[in-house]
Amino acid sequence: METMRWENDTLVLLDQTRLPARVEYIHCKDHHQVAEAIRNLRVRGAPAIGVAAAYGLVLGLGGKEFASRGELLARAKEIARELQLTRPTAVNLSWALERMLRRLENTPGDPAFLSRALLEEAHAIYREDIETNRAIGTYGRELIPPGARVLTHCNAGALATAGYGTALGVIRAAVAAGKEVSVFADETRPLLQGARLTAWEMLQEKIPVTLITDNMAASLMARGGVDLVMVGADRIAANGDVANKIGTYGLAVLAKEHGLPFYVAAPLSTVDFSLAEGKDIPIEERDPAEVTHLAGQPVAAPGVRVWNPAFDVTPAGLVTAIITERGVARPPYRESLARLKSVVGRQPPDVGNHPA
Repeated sequence: METMRWENDTLVLLDQTRLPARVEYIHCKDHHQVAEAIRNLRVRGAPAIGVAAAYGLVLGLGGKEFASRGELLARAKEIARELQLTRPTAVNLSWALERMLRRLENTPGDPAFLSRALLEEAHAIYREDIETNRAIGTYGRELIPPGARVLTHCNAGALATAGYGTALGVIRAAVAAGKEVSVFADETRPLLQGARLTAWEMLQEKIPVTLITDNMAASLMARGGVDLVMVGADRIAANGDVANKIGTYGLAVLAKEHGLPFYVAAPLSTVDFSLAEGKDIPIEERDPAEVTHLAGQPVAAPGVRVWNPAFDVTPAGLVTAIITERGVARPPYRESLARLKSVVGRQPPDVGNHPA
């Protein structure tokens, strides 16, 4: 499914706040609109917001005249800073913007040529994200046994990326390889990404899916209804600690208690090698109304205090493996992730053979 596209100098985004009731696209013509879309979750998922921000930088500079190369570079840094501040936890956002700025700094030429080079780089980030997700799927599908019942949390599918998906991409790849796989989707309070997005996405793919509330996961595992847990990530520290949607840590603890594998699927761009441990990952806190209201209707007593972190951190000791586009990392992650980072260009041989 098409999460985003570049069309007539416009970034067209699937408005995920409207799903599953309506499929609507918004047309972003400047970087302010892209920043609003990221901040308000119209586009969400670590890889997707990185790609969207790259195009946002293009839009911010588009149609402007700059007297010099230096003036363009200075303005590009201002726009990148504005986009980067929209959401602090997902490292793909800053990764994509830093890559775009490097392209500008390392490309000789006048402002008009630099603008064209910047759009080329955004297109490259878009294409590479889809290729990366397919590679993650190819490596990850080997970890899913035939007939597996997979529990997932939040949404790490095509909707969370430029296309194909990370955690759900692994499931798609396993199904494409002929394996019978069924999915349990946590509803993922408070914003219901599992109920609204993952369940909808699996139905579009005709992959069997059952929706459960977040507090049903333990009972489901105790009944032997789950074979493994597969989630995405918004940032991974160098030691393998994983920041993902709030509630992921609880699932990892439950998986450990019930002897179930707990897998994380994410591109290496999600690994922040500058952070030694997960305690250093900044955790976004969001509007209390997301907890006190549901679909615009109040569900809590007026004036109640609210704590609403968007993410939690799962310690590396609870993670069975991290699936990347260059292979599967296993403990100790500080060594295995660093090795994968050093393997340039490694991809599974049939990465291009999966359906989109």
